[in-house]
Amino acid sequence: MSERSTLRGSRLGATSYEDERGVEFAERQTVAYSCTSGHRFEMTFSTEAEIPPLWDCPRCGAESLRVATDRPDEAPAKPARTHWDMLLERRSIEDLEALLDERLELLRSGLIPGAAHLAERSRGRKKTA
Repeated sequence: MSERSTLRGSRLGATSYEDERGVEFAERQTVAYSCTSGHRFEMTFSTEAEIPPLWDCPRCGAESLRVATDRPDEAPAKPARTHWDMLLERRSIEDLEALLDERLELLRSGLIPGAAHLAERSRGRKKTA
């Protein structure tokens, strides 16, 4: 029960009981940004931090540019990898064609469960052809 007594009087969102005596804060710098809508705001960074040239505007969410800097060069966008691209990394076209022929033969012979209706269609076509 004595463990709980230290929490008495505390509540969620209460102020911290720690103080800032003896704490050395990192050196800071203030950097100004302006967005395309004309909003101007400042962000605080450590002096050791790499300052990003672009930041989202806290008022409208538009892309903001650091004041007194040029827009950074756009990196060429890497095309998205599709399922087909990833499949071709694992198998060759010849392997895929062989696999397709094998699966089609199983499908037509009715050995694949649930594909009996497809097997009947392929048999019906062979008779009429």
